[in-house]
Formats: sequence, structure tokens, C-alpha cells
Amino acid sequence: MWGETSVDASGAEVRAARRPRQKKRSSDLLPHGASAIQLADAINDAMPVRPQDAREAIAWLPTIHGRAQPSSPLIAELSQDNGGVCLGPWGIETLELDPWQAVQFLCACAGKRVLRPGVILGSDVEFSVMAMRGAGELLARQQYVPDLIETNSGYEARWRHMPSGREREWLSRLAPAMPPVARALTLTAERPPAISAEAVLARFLDAVIDALVRESEPAAKSFESVHDQWLAALAGPHPEMRGEAARFAELRRQIREWQRPLSVAGTAPYRLCFRLEEPPNGGAWTVQYLLQAAADPSLLVSAAEVWKANGKRRFPGAGAREYLLSALGQAAGLCQRIKDSLKSPTPSGYEVDTAGAHEFLTQRAAALEESGFGVMLPAWWTRKGTKLRLTARAVVATPKMQAGTGISLETLVNFDWQAALGGEPLSRSELVALAKLKTPLVKVRGQWVEMNADEIRAALEFWKKKSAGAVTVRELVRMSLGAAAVPGGLPFDGVEAGGWVGELLDRLEGRRAFEELAAPSGFQGRLRPYQVRGYSWLDFLGRLGLGACLADDMGLGKTVQALAFIERQRSQGVELPFLLICPTSVVGNWQKEAQRFVPGLPVMVHHGTTRVRGDRFREEAARHALVLSSYALLHRDAAMLAEVTWGGVILDEAQNIRNPETKQARAARAAAGRLPHRAHGHAGREPRGRSVVACGVSQSRLARLADRVPAEHSIPWIRQLSYILGLPESSRYLIL
Repeated sequence: MWGETSVDASGAEVRAARRPRQKKRSSDLLPHGASAIQLADAINDAMPVRPQDAREAIAWLPTIHGRAQPSSPLIAELSQDNGGVCLGPWGIETLELDPWQAVQFLCACAGKRVLRPGVILGSDVEFSVMAMRGAGELLARQQYVPDLIETNSGYEARWRHMPSGREREWLSRLAPAMPPVARALTLTAERPPAISAEAVLARFLDAVIDALVRESEPAAKSFESVHDQWLAALAGPHPEMRGEAARFAELRRQIREWQRPLSVAGTAPYRLCFRLEEPPNGGAWTVQYLLQAAADPSLLVSAAEVWKANGKRRFPGAGAREYLLSALGQAAGLCQRIKDSLKSPTPSGYEVDTAGAHEFLTQRAAALEESGFGVMLPAWWTRKGTKLRLTARAVVATPKMQAGTGISLETLVNFDWQAALGGEPLSRSELVALAKLKTPLVKVRGQWVEMNADEIRAALEFWKKKSAGAVTVRELVRMSLGAAAVPGGLPFDGVEAGGWVGELLDRLEGRRAFEELAAPSGFQGRLRPYQVRGYSWLDFLGRLGLGACLADDMGLGKTVQALAFIERQRSQGVELPFLLICPTSVVGNWQKEAQRFVPGLPVMVHHGTTRVRGDRFREEAARHALVLSSYALLHRDAAMLAEVTWGGVILDEAQNIRNPETKQARAARAAAGRLPHRAHGHAGREPRGRSVVACGVSQSRLARLADRVPAEHSIPWIRQLSYILGLPESSRYLIL
């Protein structure tokens, strides 16, 4: 572990007490490098370490004109000259952590960007946390093996990772994401590090897995065999093995031979895949064996070709046949049919009936995929396709629009229930025929479908209970939004309607745009495009007698949208007043906004101890277009408010009534109960999580933003982010 520490305001490097040097340096000291004392203090809460155990190392860092560049402007000002950049060796102090300490430290860093005030985690720490979680995933899936490693001092019993399938793919994507700084250290300044990201990741995973598997209890001192000694060293805290090198070499050879099938599978440039193929002309289903190239997944070679000579041509290098046979042997433990196919000298697949195909789809495919094999299923079964199922839908006979009547939710329309499969209607005779097949996979109109006996029984019950009838358009709207009770218990698949009913449902569900209206003539101002849509939406729903919820962010003008809507209602002859309930603190603001944008709209404020009551309130309310009141009075004057027939009820900051059982919520419903059937008003509000929306930039994102601040911005400006980053007390920063 190493780090960087920030410079002071004058630009001079911040120096801390350092250990005495025991030998002459081979490179310059990193000016902003953190000392061992600073490092130990920075991580003390997460992992206590002793600064006396520090070790010197060389960090190869971007260098411009002999000056090391910091990883962040929080450390020092970045050079604006990008010319002549090179990797330069810089002396640093490091703290060595054993694998178990590293795991504990990374667990403390998980999900954090700031370890504590003034201590920021670098990108390589974030990457190491991700890699540690990957090691835990490999451990949970038991994708690791015991091994015997030869070192300069002898032999060591170690655990190492052995990924397969999805984990192998995940690791291949993880290694390229490793930040270069994660492999920037060497012990000498002779040459830059040449180790690859894949090798660094593999060593890290092996070290973490080995530390997690081991126990803390020491092993016995004497053993009957070298094999027992190896097992004890694998379980105990010390991996070193002492004894005759020849015996250890022979054991290592045996272990390698035992690992060979897994090694072949883990290092092969291809993987075994199983593809379920539909019967071409009513015959048997086929499970084909194929090899898929790891570098090019589109390259598939059948097992039949691999057994032939041209299999080697498609996959360069030897070992394809050996891998295929080894992989099939492993898969045989998961599927009896695969095991039976190995009786053939050149197995390339096997045939099954419809029941066997369903078994493969529902049971064997998942087990094979979980074990790292590729599985290819028909599109109609996978998520990429459409998994057809039996559903019920309401088919509406839309009446013609009568001249001068307009759209009304109270209009009666005739409808009938219809059973469907993938959108295609099914007759009762077809359902009866499906029930007689008694097979989980059936072919309906050229398409294979999974259908169990319960679904077919539900469909037949649906036919017995379904009945045509007449409902209001309001009920159809409820049905289209998922409030339908389907006879027989089939899943509901929506409402099918044409004409003006279909257009109405399309607009309500967002499939068709509603008309955008011009601002009313009495509105003094200009609506922005999104405000025009909101105001028009209120009018569209209001004409249908439906409520609405404006959820625009704070400050985007819900007030002017509501005022424009009220003014339009007034201009179209709606003489009933609108009741607007809001927090006490914004009653005055609503009054001022109304005077500004709709000066011709008579507004009454019902608030305070001098407010009118009784018959006089009803008379005054009738003479105004808008009555402003507060949530405090909504319950207190509930009976009086409920006696007035309102043109609409508007609730600002509607989270005040989010609990439907409160007295305020019941009072709001009582006031809305006096609305005419023509309109049900709307509730304009900020979302309950508005603080998250308004201040939704996380600390980690701001920290990444600080790392990307251009060099032309001054360091003092960057430090203004300290409070937002959770570092209010610190004027210096240390990045690990």
C-alpha cells in the first residue's frame, strides 16, 4: 500500500517524518508521496499496522519534464504541458499487508470513496474491492483447487482459482479494466514493470482465495506421508513444507495430473455448448454438441466436425478432441442422456422426444449453464424471444361518436372476453385439442409453446364463465390499467378497442400523443414547452373526469401550469371555484403568482383567524375562481369545505396526505367528493424523494468529478468541494 499527500496552499510539498534511510536511493523521492507514518495513520481505523514495517519501492508514474504528475488535482496542480510525458521511477514508502490483512482492509473500503475525512481511496483500491468480491464468488461456487507450488525456498501448499464458464468470461472482462496504477510498482528502478494485468489479477485472486480457505489452527508436526503433510499445510496457517524435494516433486506431478481435466477446461480457447434443435417435420428433438471459440463466440463447430480432421483446421492447435471428450465427461454427471451418448466412440449429440425436450429446457439447461457450459435454446423460450402464454383480453365493440356529444367516461360500450395465445385468439375447440395432447410442449399454428395442465384447465374454465356484457368507458380504463377481474383466473392481456375508445386508451397509456393547447388568453406569461405539455395533460384528463399528478421537479413551474389550467376552465364557462390546498408557508406565494400570471382571476384566501365561515364562506367562494387554504385548515374546516361544490381540488405538496388514513387525507377526499362528474381535479406535487432528485449527486461521483477537474481551475476552487465530499475539517488530502 502506498499513497499521495497534498501540497500546502503555497505549493510547497507537505513533508512528514520519515524513517532513516539505510542505503543510497536508486531514484528520486516522490515529492507528494505519503510516508509510512501517514499511511499507517490513514488506515488505522480499518486495519492497524506498524509504520516500522514499511518497505521502500519504486512507483513508475507519468512524468513531465522531470516532474511526477499527481493522480488528482486535490494532491497538487497538474501540468498543462502534455508534451514529453513518460513513465519515471519515483521512490515511495509502502506498507506490506498479508493477504488476510488486505481482505480486511478492502472490506472496510467496500462501497466507499472516502475512507475517513481527508483520506480518499484511489482507483486501484476500488478495483481491488471488485476483484476481492470476484474471489468470494469463485470461493462460493467452489471454483478453486489445491496445489503444490515450487518456490525459491522450497515447496508451498496453496489454493488457487480455477474459473469456468461465466466466471471465466467475467475475469476476461475484468482484467482490461484494471487501472495501470495497480501494476506500477517494482522493487528496483532498473526497468518499468512488465507484468500483465491478467497475471496481476490471477495472483491477487489466488492470494485472496488461499487466505480465505485456510484455518488459523497450526498443523501437526509429524505426518505418515507427504500427502498428509500437504493436506495439513493446505488447512493450516503456514503453507511451507519441509522435507525431501524429490518426494514433493513427485507429489506435484500427481497433483498436476489430477488437475489436468480442469486445467484443460479452464485454459482451452473454446468451450463446450449444447444446442436444442426443434424437430424439422414432427420427428425427434435433438441436443447437438458444439465447440464455441472463446475469442469469437460466433464461431461454432459441431462435435461431428471436431472428430474429423477438419476440426483441427477450424480450431488451430492440438487439444480440441481431448477437451471435447473431457468436457463431455464432466457434463455426463449432470445429465444421464449425455452419459448414455458417450457409449458412442464419436458422440455428437442425442435425440429426445417432446417430454425430454421439456426436461432439458426446464432442468438440464440451467444445471449445465451453471457449471460453465454454453447452452443455446430456441428464441421462443429464451428472454430474447417471446415466451407465449395463454391470456385473456377484453375485445370492445366501439360505438360511433354521436355528433355534439363528445367523449364521456360514462358511455356504455359492449365487450366480450377472448382467450389468446401470443396475441392470437384461440377457440374453445383448439383449447380442448390442446388438453388432449397431455404434453408440456405443444405446437400451435407453427409455434412451440410451453403449456401445463393448470393453464389449459384455467382456459377451459374461462370459456365456461366468460360472458359478454356492457360496461362504461370508465370501467374499460380501469381494466386497461390492470384492475380487471378475469373469469377463470387467466392472466389479463389488456383491452382491444378501435375507434375513439381505442384512441382514448392509447393516449392514456402514452401510445398516442394528446393535443397540446395554446395558453389561455387571460394568462399573462409564456409557458415553456414542457409546461405546455403539463397544462395540456391536465386539461385532457380533466375533460375525462380523471385526476392527475404533476411530478415535475421543484422550481420547474407546476404553479403556472395549474394557474393556466384554471384560467382555461374559467374561459370555457366553468364557474365553479377551484380549491387549492398548500402548506401555510406558500399561501402567499400562490396569491402573488396568481396576481402576476392570471390577474383577471378572482382569488380568495381562506386562512387566519379572520377567515369567513358558514354561509358567508359558501357565498364568497362562489364569487371567486380560486380559493386558497392550508393543510392545517383542511381538517379543521373539513365540514365547511365539503359543503361547496368545487370545479376541482388542487393539492400542492401532496405528500402531506400520502397516508390515506390520516384526518387530512380523509378531509381531502370529502372535499373532492363534491366535484361534478365532469372533473376530478389534480394533485400537483413534488415527488416524495425530491431532496434526492435535487441533491442526487453522490459523494463518489463528486469525487470522480474532482479527479477530472481541468488543470486551469485553481486548487483553492477544487477544495471548495471538501464539504460536499464529506471532508469539512481537512485542508490536506491523502489518496491511497
